Amino acid sequence: MTARPAARTAPKTHRGEVVRTERLTPGMRRVVLGGDGLADFSTSTYTDHYVKLLFPTEGVRYPEPFDIQQIRADFPREQWPAQRTYTVRGWDPERRELALDFVVHGDEGLAGPWAMRAQPGEVLYFLGPGGGYAPQPDADWHLLAGDESALPAIAASLERLPAGATVHVFVEVAGPDEEQPVSAQITWLHRGDRPVGAALTEAVRNLDFPPGDVQAFVHGEAGAVKELRKHLRVERAIPRDRLSISGYWRLGHNEDGWQASKPDWNAQVEAEQEPAPTGAIAT
Repeated sequence: MTARPAARTAPKTHRGEVVRTERLTPGMRRVVLGGDGLADFSTSTYTDHYVKLLFPTEGVRYPEPFDIQQIRADFPREQWPAQRTYTVRGWDPERRELALDFVVHGDEGLAGPWAMRAQPGEVLYFLGPGGGYAPQPDADWHLLAGDESALPAIAASLERLPAGATVHVFVEVAGPDEEQPVSAQITWLHRGDRPVGAALTEAVRNLDFPPGDVQAFVHGEAGAVKELRKHLRVERAIPRDRLSISGYWRLGHNEDGWQASKPDWNAQVEAEQEPAPTGAIAT
């Protein structure tokens, strides 16, 4: 008898209130959410926890209490709240405060401008958290690589690593003004006028890999991630279960477009880049 698949649990909706904001660099701003609406929020062992922020459609009023499942059932799709995915930079269960870091480009986009304007007391609903990666103590060494969008998860992972762990960390940012005092272990790569991901791809390819078992976390712009996945999965033969790698965003796409196409993109990349079985003849 075939077992039935487990029923999917409806995502938990949380109500956060802006407690404070902080300008980390010219291009990154931190928003800390708190309040009684986070009473049921919790994280687990992952260091790449993420939440789905829900931004109301302009001119649309949603009934209280806010219920995203009911909204999706009762409202036409074009009136659903816009959804944006952000990594949890930090969660303080005692203070019940959730820190989220936003990459901002002036008035471009949705979440970045919101973060720039956010004031204490403002309410933001969100779903989550999800997640799937944490540095494993049995790895001989760790590789953490990404652009600005991956920095919150990379920073959280560095805080979790035991003292003395061997780790190579590469973070690509626009320039020196975008560096943060996160960890002395980070090698900062300044993009300058180069295409997004070019400096990151070059640095990882040029790394002299230490011996032993590596666990890698590589996230950022999808095109760069695709190149790095080929290098790590095919050329370096890192087993799939030791590699967390995905495009957080894609040049030329907003999140709605990217999330809609991401499953097909990932499937295509995986099909193209899976190493041939041992003993097989590549064709």
